[in-house]
Amino acid sequence: MPLSLTRTVGFRATHRFFKPQWSAEENQTRFGWTTDAPGHGHDYRVSVTVSGPLDPETDMVLDLALFDRILAEEVTVPLDGRHLNLDLPEFAIGAALPTCEALARLLFGRIEARLPRGVTLSRVRVAEDATLHADCTGAT
Repeated sequence: MPLSLTRTVGFRATHRFFKPQWSAEENQTRFGWTTDAPGHGHDYRVSVTVSGPLDPETDMVLDLALFDRILAEEVTVPLDGRHLNLDLPEFAIGAALPTCEALARLLFGRIEARLPRGVTLSRVRVAEDATLHADCTGAT
């Protein structure tokens, strides 16, 4: 019987919504204050859900030490204290906007590639605050 396990980690990062091909007025119209330089920060929460059968020796879906190591190496260490537009090529000005949705998709791919055989990544949830989150349930 497959079961699931969810771990939540946090990091603080800055981002800005800005499209260089648009005028300052268009950016302001579309994104409001979130387009203002240099950007604004969030205390992000990332919840990662994995599923699979229980290991008969440990009664775990995934060893917690491994799970925590993957999340540290793919989420907290590379993102904490960063400006997403300046420090991540995926979100450089002119590339994808660093939205919750885009972060969830990026992290899904990174985390999924690190999971051991037999463990499935079910969901990556990225929350900017208590009122806004995005879920990715499959790499695109």
